[in-house]
This record gives sequence, structure tokens and C-alpha cells, in this order.
Amino acid sequence: MKHNGVWILAEQNGGIVQRISHELITRGRKLADKLGCDLTAMILGSQIGNDGLQGLLDRGADRVIAMQAPQLEFFLIEPYAKCMMKLLEDYRPEILIAGATTTGRTLLPYVAVKVHTGLTADCTVLDIEDETGNLLQTRPAIGGNILATIKTPNHRPQMATVRPRSTQPATVIEQNRAGEIIRLDAPPELLTSKIKRTGFTPLEDSHNIEDADVVVAVGRGIKKADNLPVVQKLADSLDAALGASRDVIDRGWMSYPHQIGLSGKTVTPKLYVGVGVSGAIQHLAGMQTAENIVVINNDPDAQLFRVADIGIVGDLFEIVPVLTQKINERKKP
Repeated sequence: MKHNGVWILAEQNGGIVQRISHELITRGRKLADKLGCDLTAMILGSQIGNDGLQGLLDRGADRVIAMQAPQLEFFLIEPYAKCMMKLLEDYRPEILIAGATTTGRTLLPYVAVKVHTGLTADCTVLDIEDETGNLLQTRPAIGGNILATIKTPNHRPQMATVRPRSTQPATVIEQNRAGEIIRLDAPPELLTSKIKRTGFTPLEDSHNIEDADVVVAVGRGIKKADNLPVVQKLADSLDAALGASRDVIDRGWMSYPHQIGLSGKTVTPKLYVGVGVSGAIQHLAGMQTAENIVVINNDPDAQLFRVADIGIVGDLFEIVPVLTQKINERKKP
């Protein structure tokens, strides 16, 4: 049977469909439309709510396949992989994309090896090659200094992961949109595992820049850690989370939870303010989907200006204090 169709790996937590699933619909829908094929959302779990599954259809999926069992309530690599491989064998999709989440980054490499296909991780761009219909998988390479476009011409399914929050989640096209929901009971022989889940301790991270509506990011342009309070005051005036470029983290001026970029976190705030950030590819990949981008830098050729909605060329040590003062004045009743 010929491989056909674009699939996404939707994710759930406690039976509730997660945001990354809707982001992947945005990606998958474009690919499916270009190929002229259906978009299927595959999801593994236990007691997944009907509203969540219908929500995948409402946002653009044509079909949802939910494989369920009590043993799939929490992610474990072996049963998840065996269930996924069963679905890939039965339905033979041409393309499978997932989020570069803990689940996606663990599951897809494992499955790719098992089914003898290729996988490109942390893609920033996905497209279809006009001549061949192959999936074009673009990601930064060599430390982010170049963008490499990778193809898997001879093996199927073509597999890729994309970073969470690197695209906007799909919105509802139509309530109760027509489509197919298939619920399958996972065969018992697929549910065995050498790994046992004994508990879960959430990471206590007070720097939740991923969910912030406003992010102020600081770069090497602040010159030294002692100058951080200048930017922190701006962030406080905006009720913003404080982020940083990799340079700042590598120099030990701020801790890793603040890092934005390929090796850090991806943010999609309503407002991003870059202060003294040059805009290397690694950093751009982590913030370029922000709704509004303001850049303050004394170098007019800084890469970050290329994606800016508002750019201010000048000395941040002169500009930021004045900007902070003006914002605070506007906030007074």
C-alpha cells in the first residue's frame, strides 16, 4: 500500500489535549493542502475528552485517531513507541511531524530507528518540494551559522520535530466541523514496558518566560552583569519576564531558565523588547513569532533589526532609563 497523508502527533496531559497539538495543526494543514491530502492527528493516552478530539477537527484536522489504554495515561517510551509503530504500519502516512517536547524528542528518534526512516529535529521551516512532493525540513546547523534543508527521499514516513511556540496555534475554523474520530483500544501486547513510572515532580521555575505576554530580553550589549538592573527596571515597568541571549547565559550573567533561542526557550509574547541583543540565528529562532518586536541597539546592522516592528539605534544606557521613566509616568493614575 502506498504511503499517503500528513500526520501530526497530538499530545495530551490528564486526558486534555495540549497547545502543541494545535500548533502542529497549523504546520500540518499547510503541508496537507500543498500535497492535496488529508491531515490526521494521532494521539495516545487514556480517557481523552471528546471535546479535545473534536477540537482538533474544528481547527483543521480531517481525521483524529486516538489509541487508548490505562497504561498510556502517562508517557513511557516503549508502549508509546509500539502503539505508534502499529498505527504507522496500519495507515502508512507519508509525513509525520511532532513537537520538540519531552515526548516528541524522546519518541520520534526511537521510532525513526525502529522503522528505518529519517528524522530532522528542531525544524524552523517545513515545506513541500514542488517537483517531488518530498518534505523539505529546514533547521539551523553548525551552531546556527547556516540553515540546512534536509530531505528523506527514499524512506517513509518522513519525520520531523518542530519547537513548541515556534508557530501560532490553529484557531477554530468551524464549531463541530465534520471529520472522523477513530477511538482504538491499544492491544495488550503493545503495552508492556521495562520502565515503571514511580512519580512526578514538577520543575519549580520562577522564570516562566514561555507563557509571558511581555518579554524583555538582554544581550551582550549590556557589557557586564552589574548593568542588569538597568534592564530589569524596564522589565518591571512593563510587568515583563526577563529573558537573555545565549551570550549572556554563557558568561554567567544570568541563569539558564532565562535563555531564549535554539538551545533555550521559544517565546511568543505580545511584546518582545530586545536590549543590546545582536540577533544571532539561534536567538531569532526563539522569538521571531512575537506579535510586536522592539529593538534597542547601538549597531544599525544588528540582525535583530531585520524582524523589528520598531527599531531604536542608540546607546541603551541612555535610552532604557528614559524609556523606563516614561512608562512609569504613563502608569500613574
